[in-house]
Amino acid sequence: MPETTITSSPPLSIAQIVADTQAEGPGHRFAVWLQGCPLRCPGCCNPEMLPFSGGEPVSVSDLVMQFRHAVESNPHVEGVTLLGGEPFSHPGVEIFARGVRELGGSVMIFTGFTLSELKARPETHVPKLLAETDLLVDGPFLREQPDTTRRWIGSRNQQIHFLTDRYQPDAVWQESDTLEIRLQDGEVTVNGFPAPSAVGMWRRIKPS
Repeated sequence: MPETTITSSPPLSIAQIVADTQAEGPGHRFAVWLQGCPLRCPGCCNPEMLPFSGGEPVSVSDLVMQFRHAVESNPHVEGVTLLGGEPFSHPGVEIFARGVRELGGSVMIFTGFTLSELKARPETHVPKLLAETDLLVDGPFLREQPDTTRRWIGSRNQQIHFLTDRYQPDAVWQESDTLEIRLQDGEVTVNGFPAPSAVGMWRRIKPS
């Protein structure tokens, strides 16, 4: 794989990582849930990820190395999906996204902000992260508008923005949603979309 250069940045607050998933976007993906979101969408499927406290601090360089290792372990891993939490509320994510793209990976982001809202935000890292994004699913989750026709999309108001030509609006978006269940370190983890109201859901179920 090509080399990548990571500039220094504060560690990112990470709620969970799934190194190889087919339930969080096209193909095999390295999924990262950020800890912390300023939005409070009723029916949020990851309420434990709303507080900005409680995540694990991970340096951007370590996160890029984890992605690199995931690709080396499985060459089918084609990119990263950022969820949360709210990815655009975490300065430094843009540096991680750039590192992923320098390694040949794609970047997909689920955000509760609309694209127009993101373009109007004053934080300097927001346009930099948008510039590194191939696929953007935007808009708050509206539980009264569940989407049952588009894969990976939670509610009908949310839009899919193809910001580069890496992906196209083809039939993959109309396939059935996927739920993944893993047994890891004595715990059961679940991610994916078991129902229209579960957008990028992740759960850890501890045995009794």
